[in-house]
Amino acid sequence: MASNGYAQSAADYRRVEQAILFLEKNFPQQPSLKEIAGSVGVSEFHFQRLFARWVGISPKRFLQFLTKEYAKQLLAESRSVLDVTYEAGLSSPGRLHDLFVACEAVTPGEFKNKGTGLSITYGFHPSPFGECLLAVTERGVCGLSLGPVSGRKRMLAALKKSWKRARFTEDSNGTRALVRRVFAPFGKAKPAPLHLFFQGTNFQLKVWEALLRIPAGSVVTYQDIARHIGMPLAARAVGNAVGQNPIPFLIPCHRVIRKSGQSGNYGLGPARKKAILGWEAALTAHSPQ
Repeated sequence: MASNGYAQSAADYRRVEQAILFLEKNFPQQPSLKEIAGSVGVSEFHFQRLFARWVGISPKRFLQFLTKEYAKQLLAESRSVLDVTYEAGLSSPGRLHDLFVACEAVTPGEFKNKGTGLSITYGFHPSPFGECLLAVTERGVCGLSLGPVSGRKRMLAALKKSWKRARFTEDSNGTRALVRRVFAPFGKAKPAPLHLFFQGTNFQLKVWEALLRIPAGSVVTYQDIARHIGMPLAARAVGNAVGQNPIPFLIPCHRVIRKSGQSGNYGLGPARKKAILGWEAALTAHSPQ
């Protein structure tokens, strides 16, 4: 997708997010297409086209992906997903965008040094879910955040807090190709591994590695993750680790929901979590098997 395509998709997403927020407040009344379109200040016709341009399905179908009942159905279908991937000892081949992710954690010494001697290049780019900040080192992607353009300072401050002693250089031209891979649509081709480089405690690393095993279009519970890292009573601690995920979207913490079917908290905002889940569900439903 060309960069102008990302910009258009990001602009579309802002209205999609507004529509999701409207539906969260008014879902029991089952608002009509006209009412939803009116909540974001556009006509029914324009709203229908906006959705088709953003994700390729109708608003009605997309909104089905966001309901609690659909989430509960996914949970039932995904019950054995982690069992299968763990038994195989592999990250699922159906994971987000068919990317194979190679992960490398910082060493204990590097963790203690908070990025001393590390050079981090970052760039701001439009994405399907608003503007993103992507940060990379020579060892891989070390940060990803999503937010409005007005949130650039906040996103950059959070990145620098994570790597307090690293050297930072802004170079959007240098990170643009990686952004295209991160948000590329599903396809048959399997590109070269996308390397991730992150720091965390041993427990956090176990949780994040478990998240990478959840295929796109599937969801699991915090209890599922706890069970698969060998700590079945640690669901609350798992939730905390999920919330500290340094590379959201690529490490898909959005695929972890409450066992009730509710989406739960998300550091990038609950509306964005639902939008990503709906977007993935739609792409998975239309991707070749």
